[in-house]
Amino acid sequence: MPANTPVTELDRRYSDPGSTAVSWPDALEHLHRSTLARLSTVRGDGRPHVTPVLFVLRDGAAHFATGPEEQKARNLAVNPHCVLTVGGGDFESGFDVMLNGPAERVTGHGLLCSLAEDYVAKYGEDWRFTVREGAFRHPGDGVAEVYRIGTETAYGFGRGIASHTRWRW
Repeated sequence: MPANTPVTELDRRYSDPGSTAVSWPDALEHLHRSTLARLSTVRGDGRPHVTPVLFVLRDGAAHFATGPEEQKARNLAVNPHCVLTVGGGDFESGFDVMLNGPAERVTGHGLLCSLAEDYVAKYGEDWRFTVREGAFRHPGDGVAEVYRIGTETAYGFGRGIASHTRWRW
């Protein structure tokens, strides 16, 4: 997600009369409060792959970590485009946000250290990583590569009073 303010639009085709677009700051607050997302990637043969991930926001962008041999990392190596979906499973109420864009590896030591602290702040000490050789490390020398989603378009879907908001950069 770029740091600048996106264009916000309400799509009336999928929104109840009287509904309003959700502001980007409100969507960001929702993302900050959410602790689990679903990451959708595309396998090399074109089949979809969806998996739950923990994520943090820094500098207006969503970041997640995965082992280099995991399916999502292998998918992103072939096709960096992905969708990160945050929301609940209740049909009658709630709000979902989908971030669409390419994922790129984060390898800078300073940023990785900051992101590692963000994980501890959001998820607790069980999610404390050290940073070495451009990746997160956890006990037993497990490696987790970190990715930033360069959001181009995001969507918000309100339930209860249906609303469909699009943010474009």
